[in-house]
Amino acid sequence: MRAIHDAELVRARAPRSVNSLGLVFLAPTVMAVGTSEQRADIIGPMLRNEVIWCQGFSEPGAGSDLAALRTHGVLDGDEFVVNGQKVWTTFASRGDRMFTMVRTEPGSSRHRGLSLLLIDMHAPGVEVRPIRQMSGVSEFGEVFLTDVRVPASQCLGGVGNGWATAMLLLSFERGAAGISQYTAYQQAYDEIVRVARALGRAGDPVLRQELARRRVELECLRYQAMHVLTEVERGRDLGASSSVTKLQWSQAYQGLFETFDELLGADVALLRPTADLDLTALRQESFWTRSVTIWGGSSQVQRTIVAERVLGLPRGS
Repeated sequence: MRAIHDAELVRARAPRSVNSLGLVFLAPTVMAVGTSEQRADIIGPMLRNEVIWCQGFSEPGAGSDLAALRTHGVLDGDEFVVNGQKVWTTFASRGDRMFTMVRTEPGSSRHRGLSLLLIDMHAPGVEVRPIRQMSGVSEFGEVFLTDVRVPASQCLGGVGNGWATAMLLLSFERGAAGISQYTAYQQAYDEIVRVARALGRAGDPVLRQELARRRVELECLRYQAMHVLTEVERGRDLGASSSVTKLQWSQAYQGLFETFDELLGADVALLRPTADLDLTALRQESFWTRSVTIWGGSSQVQRTIVAERVLGLPRGS
């Protein structure tokens, strides 16, 4: 139902939810592993947009390698005292609360000793600095945490079980999301074809070949999305195979706008009408797609996961 709902919203070009991270990532995770108190505290206010959620995973020096994070929390009575820094925190400037990974076991390393904490962004010791992107928006921000006190009850999935909780949380992005992604990318494809015709490039054989390749990639994405949705509906755990989905949609999306960039040439970077066409939205989307093969686990990381955990290939030396 959610796949159909999201796809129809995209098809109607309806506004995006201001709480997309909470709805896509956090809500299903809370329903799966949260306590009854956490469900009551989180789900209702999220659905009513009374509390906006942001995501704090990346850190300086630990962007695509989540296990390398250094933000730490020390248990003091029934509270964690958290210190550290997050970067590229999505919706940091408008978030009321943040779900984030913290190292809560002193001396632990890599995947061990991590916990997923839910932090009040208005609590003493939380500082947010917006990051201005080349598109002109500030969707991301830096978050500095200095002696922030977080109740132990705000640990989701259990203390020290953060890695498994985070992997569960990320898997929800790769379940029903593919259908609406395909719908959105198909709309962008149609717009790019319209621009090609308006610029008199529709008959260019090289461009036509390139557009045909992008269309094939989108159709492959649709079939993969249907496969993933079927597996989820059957109650199967996607596990490491969810990396295939992330790799596929990010590459297809970025590739589509590489074709748009080639179509406009140097004009793609100029915020002015091209041949009397207002391409502002497409240009901003083109800027945005440069990031999609990095966040959520870079393409290099996803290929390694697929090679080792899905295909069973030996680790490189």
